[in-house]
Amino acid sequence: MRVRYGACMVAILIAGSVTSRSQESKSTVKREAAPVTSPASGKEMFVSYCASCHGKDAKGNGPAANALKQLPADLTTLAKRNGGKYPADKVNSILRGQTTLMAHGDQEMPVWGPVFWRMSQGHEEQVQMRIANLNRYLESLQEK
Repeated sequence: MRVRYGACMVAILIAGSVTSRSQESKSTVKREAAPVTSPASGKEMFVSYCASCHGKDAKGNGPAANALKQLPADLTTLAKRNGGKYPADKVNSILRGQTTLMAHGDQEMPVWGPVFWRMSQGHEEQVQMRIANLNRYLESLQEK
């Protein structure tokens, strides 16, 4: 599948993009196109799109976390912080960019709905599949 990477420019935080400056520990963020992943694999999407900030273990300790205005959330405690029930609808809204998160400033990240739409060349079914599978993967990571 051919994807227009120029149209898919998003703020992807890459571990190698975090650099330190002289006499201060300030991070910079490298912006590049989102890599194309399988819409069937929530784990693959998480590792490609989320782990640089949220960490591979989803605990908010990714290598680029310090570049954010606020440290990323521990995504393994979403259910715990929601009375024991995983907030699937809220996560869906966040992934689609319908809910603003202070940690991500002006919604530059994560507005994955439009990125997924461009990747799928406008096929809404594939966008829904991506968001549903990423959401299911996050649900599988919840602390018991």
